[in-house]
Amino acid sequence: MKFAAVDVRQAASAADIVYEALRKAIIEGDLAEGENLRQDQIAQMFNISRIPVREALSRLEQHGLITTQRYKGAVVAGLSVEEIEEIFEFRALIEAEVIRLAVPNLDRQTLEKARRYCDAFDRETDPHRLGEINRNFHYSLYEASRRPYYLQNVRSSLDRIDRYLRAQLTFTNGVPRAGREHEAILAACEQGDAELASRLTRDHILDAGRSLMTFLREQRG
Repeated sequence: MKFAAVDVRQAASAADIVYEALRKAIIEGDLAEGENLRQDQIAQMFNISRIPVREALSRLEQHGLITTQRYKGAVVAGLSVEEIEEIFEFRALIEAEVIRLAVPNLDRQTLEKARRYCDAFDRETDPHRLGEINRNFHYSLYEASRRPYYLQNVRSSLDRIDRYLRAQLTFTNGVPRAGREHEAILAACEQGDAELASRLTRDHILDAGRSLMTFLREQRG
């Protein structure tokens, strides 16, 4: 038999494709808070049945990105200022520990990769790309912690607040300060100082959280 074989074990399912597309649209703000996600419309857009759409929506709800409302169905979830503040507090705790565990395992290749993201962040002007590069910078260091469960929770937390964080970076002149703080974190990692990297990461997250809280309170009156 002559044909191109595909390892279906590694192929994304329809539900995976829909989940990633909707997740990306939510965290980047393309789907607004409170926007209705109609199963039939989504199924039609992807040319699939409703079954994988329902599976994707269920996963999004488990991660706090959508909620199911009576008479409306699935809608993009919003967060109160208090909820966002709590997520930043959680991030400060777990990410400070993750990078402390990562520093002893960082090699030259990983540090060079983090440097590329750090430099790219300083040059970028597109808010969507800023959020992505910011996440990639931190993750390039965190992965050396070898703590997949921790990283799963970091990713989930970032998914829930990423759209707000992008707004904070864009509208509060947060980019230059974040860039300086990235440089300091990376320098500590290059020096092999795990405790300093941990402290700087914690302060970086808490400072961003305070800036975002101020911005949101002003925006929401």
